[in-house]
Amino acid sequence: MQRHTITLDHPTDWQGFRTAARTLVQANVPPQAVDWRCQADAAEDLFAPEPHSHNALPPPAPDAPALRVPPDFVHLCEQLILHRDPARFALIYRLLWRMAQGGHEAEAARNDPLDADRMLAHHMVRAVRRDMHKMHAFVRFRPVVEPDGNTLHMAWFEPDHYITVANAGFFIRRFTQMRWAILTPDASVRWDGQQLHTGPGAQRSDAPPPDAGEALWLTYYRHIFNPARLKLSMMKKEMPTRYWHNLPEAALITGLAQTAHERSAKMVEAEATVPRRRIAASSPRSQPAAGAGSFHPSAASRITRN
Repeated sequence: MQRHTITLDHPTDWQGFRTAARTLVQANVPPQAVDWRCQADAAEDLFAPEPHSHNALPPPAPDAPALRVPPDFVHLCEQLILHRDPARFALIYRLLWRMAQGGHEAEAARNDPLDADRMLAHHMVRAVRRDMHKMHAFVRFRPVVEPDGNTLHMAWFEPDHYITVANAGFFIRRFTQMRWAILTPDASVRWDGQQLHTGPGAQRSDAPPPDAGEALWLTYYRHIFNPARLKLSMMKKEMPTRYWHNLPEAALITGLAQTAHERSAKMVEAEATVPRRRIAASSPRSQPAAGAGSFHPSAASRITRN
């Protein structure tokens, strides 16, 4: 069996993968005969064979199957390719191959919720979506004054998967009028107010250091922290500790959590405070005319007593 090695331009090269996969399926090349890799992987592998030409693909077979897949599968693959697992390409191609074969295998690959390949694909996509959600929540911008005098808001983030470029649309919609840049180890994105620019990965040292605005944010966070409502296990579930080293407020959590019990006890022991203002009962002369509203004099007395 002839083996085929497909080298993609980058880890999220969806168009390159789609073209190669369609050609291989129409050439009746089974999944076990295809090796998928990226250019970066090939450069780091000392024992990887050098292809004689760039992705020399076989011609279609005379009895090539008609390749039609549902739109939701294409959408699933567009998200699945963002996962960091190197086996994602083989998984997508295996599902695509099975769909093209017809019969029970095609039906299971398309619709069976208990199919092993489908279950794995959906599990990986859920991981990608969680990572995108965490990026929405945990990106922290810091202002930097550029040589032209304009302010650029920069952030450093370390995603679990290749989501940086795919996730940029959220920040464009959220901060359309702001000039910003997000640096990650995999890629960088920059919005100039009109157009999105993409670039290579960066290092944490490329991000700006803390500023006065961050100190103000920490003061605010310290004052709104409610020790009586602290649930550390739930906090770590929603804000995993692997993100903490990039969150300014995370430096306060340990100290605030250690004193939470003592502060809660003081809140319980403290005397109740009396409101500075009370709503007075309305006098008969101040009642609205009939039909002007449904407020009843007894309602004012209830408010006062409460």
